[in-house]
Amino acid sequence: MSNKLDPRLKRKDRIRRKISGTTERPRLSVYKSLKHIYAQVVDDTTGRTLAFASSLSKELKGNDEGDKKAEAKRVGALIAQKCKAANVGAVVFDRNGFPYHGRIAAVADAAREGGLKF
Repeated sequence: MSNKLDPRLKRKDRIRRKISGTTERPRLSVYKSLKHIYAQVVDDTTGRTLAFASSLSKELKGNDEGDKKAEAKRVGALIAQKCKAANVGAVVFDRNGFPYHGRIAAVADAAREGGLKF
């Protein structure tokens, strides 16, 4: 019996076989649910999360103007700001099996504008 998540999880596995976060270029992983969006920067060699931001972050609370795409842009800008604080300048983008458009692309574009290099 097929599950609705199976195609996305297959794409996720296919992507993760090709990319991995290193100390010089950690992996920027983005996940979206129906209500929220999450982004984290992970060094896969040590297994540590270097920076984390989501639409539930304290820094973004009370800023509910706009739609989900605008919220994704705020998350992208926040993750770029946190990466600069953690001395991370370049990342490898992991879209986590989601198509690269809409909220996923908004996070990536805002992170690039914030100074991250992909």
